[in-house]
Amino acid sequence: MVGLTLAVTMIAGFAVLQSRQTGSAASAGTSIDALWAAIRGEPTAADGKVVDGQRLSAFDEEAPAVVRLDADLLAALRRAATDAEGDGVTLEVTSGWRSPRYQDRLFRDAVAEYGSREEAARWVATSATSEHVSGDAVDIGPYAAIDWLVRYGSDYGLCQIYGNEPWHYELRPEAAVEGCPQMYADPTEDPRMQQ
Repeated sequence: MVGLTLAVTMIAGFAVLQSRQTGSAASAGTSIDALWAAIRGEPTAADGKVVDGQRLSAFDEEAPAVVRLDADLLAALRRAATDAEGDGVTLEVTSGWRSPRYQDRLFRDAVAEYGSREEAARWVATSATSEHVSGDAVDIGPYAAIDWLVRYGSDYGLCQIYGNEPWHYELRPEAAVEGCPQMYADPTEDPRMQQ
């Protein structure tokens, strides 16, 4: 009971401090939500989580999901996003860099959803093998952006790696000359995932 009282007192104090610093009760409410999520051990934006419905640009300068991507991948993504915009298509980052904690949470959730580690591995990597944790993978949406990348992504070295994940792209610089490598059906066929 003392722990709960202390937590509530800390949250209330944090909310007051935030509203004084920002002059906004709304931003204090957002900070409280983030604090509660952290207390419950849920991944937050600091872990690379992209909130459902949030639209991140490749040019975002604050979201860890974007700014913690590998520098070369991010540069290629930004070049592609600029050219796609010229064609009337907006590339949105639906997921990018993820903390190991967040990736492990996604894997545990996939095991619960699919019923086994083996089936979950077809869709979600562990933190030890995920290219998202290293910042070497980015997930793109909406469908028009995926379609644009299918047609032009290799020009930027952006390649779809898995047949069952049309949104998942990684940088393959040689693709601009050689084309993208043949896709794996799913991550279980990728030798990098066998660690």
